[in-house]
Amino acid sequence: MSWNHAELESSNQTNTSPKYSYVVNKPIEIYVFIDPLCPECWSLEPYLKKLSMEFGRFFTIYPIVGGYLNPLTKDKFDQPKKLKDIWEKTAKRTGMSCDGDLWIENPINSPKIAFLAIKAAELQGKRAGRVFLRKIQESVFLNKQDISSEKVLMQCANQADLDLNEFKNDLYSPSAKKALQCDLKLTNEMEVDYTPTIVFFNQNAEEQGLKISGLYPYDIYVRVLSEMLQKNPIPSEKPSLEDFITYYDVVGSKEIAVVYNWSITKAEREMKKLQLRQKVEKIPAKYGSFWKRNK
Repeated sequence: MSWNHAELESSNQTNTSPKYSYVVNKPIEIYVFIDPLCPECWSLEPYLKKLSMEFGRFFTIYPIVGGYLNPLTKDKFDQPKKLKDIWEKTAKRTGMSCDGDLWIENPINSPKIAFLAIKAAELQGKRAGRVFLRKIQESVFLNKQDISSEKVLMQCANQADLDLNEFKNDLYSPSAKKALQCDLKLTNEMEVDYTPTIVFFNQNAEEQGLKISGLYPYDIYVRVLSEMLQKNPIPSEKPSLEDFITYYDVVGSKEIAVVYNWSITKAEREMKKLQLRQKVEKIPAKYGSFWKRNK
């Protein structure tokens, strides 16, 4: 089964029928409040991928830059050793590599430019913004790069296939600054004081949104989605592993294991098969394994 962005956004494929139907209006809005330097936001990635694959036909995700809200990292930029320890403990606990040596070797002093860069990328479309955000996270957590550097941001924009001239012009533009201010205002209005936080809204109901602060097992997010929908949705069929890699470009063994309900050992075994076929290459990581498709 082929799998593309249109299917991710709107397909209503189920495990009970070979025929497809479509949900025209997605009833659920999901606001994900993130900080690109927060290791728990990075560790949320496997669950967001799985949720989108299984139930993306019901919702639209809106990433919101919440600023420095996670107490694990807030006000610790002048304490590199503590940040290193926090990152590496998170990596060991979650299986998503966070190389804390960044804070010793190449510390980030001015992360606000990365916040602006995410909003500048979003001016080229929602999909563009989400891909750019992922490239930012890969740069910082896997490659120990300073994402307050304009050179690094341009590299991320190039990897995300953005229009580089447009991105550079938008980076310090009033539009990007206004978009960031809107995110911070929304963060305050929704009383979000921790990242990651996910807020679920049902457009078809008058109830208040449901807020989940912190990192939880996948089943919790499904339970909240079911409550908002007032039914237990049937998961969509999963794409082939090769289609999954093609769509996301770079993925971790932990992400593959979560999405396909595999052990880490099985996920790595399946990726090594693709590696032998020269479909992917392994990316060195301090904790766990990551894989990049060969283009």
